[in-house]
Amino acid sequence: MFKKIINIVILAPIAIVLIVLSVANRQPVRLALNPFRPEDSVLSMTAPFFVYLFLALILGAILGAAATWIGQHKYRKRARIEASEAVKWHTEADKHKARAETLHAQSLLSAPK
Repeated sequence: MFKKIINIVILAPIAIVLIVLSVANRQPVRLALNPFRPEDSVLSMTAPFFVYLFLALILGAILGAAATWIGQHKYRKRARIEASEAVKWHTEADKHKARAETLHAQSLLSAPK
């Protein structure tokens, strides 16, 4: 239910804005990547302007995700270390529990009747 509300409230207006931008920016634009010879056709590309807008949005999302992932490195590392320690302590506790059960069983067998 919450996911549907998010889709309707947030994603629907974004989709509408992107569609309006696409329709309004259909003119072909030439992107020249060679600043010294802009007329060079090898390093230039012609596409509708909304293609460049979408590519900029996608590139920004990818760079933002990468920056977030890199920024959270220390938290993931700490979680990994603590998880391995938790497994170690859990194994140790299981070993002591098994030893206690063995000692309890031996004491019951050797107890005078």
